[in-house]
Amino acid sequence: MSDMHLIRLAEGDNVLVLASSMAAGQTVDVEGKRTTLATALTLGHKIAARAIATGETIWKYNFPIGIATADIAAGEHVHIQNVRSDYTPSYVVPEQAPC
Repeated sequence: MSDMHLIRLAEGDNVLVLASSMAAGQTVDVEGKRTTLATALTLGHKIAARAIATGETIWKYNFPIGIATADIAAGEHVHIQNVRSDYTPSYVVPEQAPC
């Protein structure tokens, strides 16, 4: 991968992270193929490094962060519209009433 707008955080990742904000219609090099962004994306958002099938694990920092809820094309935005979070739920202990 050689596009200066994209960062692969770990070798096993199937997503690339934007190193800068980009406008809809701009093109990026995704694994050697020029891809046009369908929507504007801001710094830190993810796009698919390759086609990702429904049900496939999304990998970022070589860590599973979610499951694809729809097929995701290479270069497509990877976010809440097509991913179900795989993070471990966190629980909050309610504050106790003062004695």
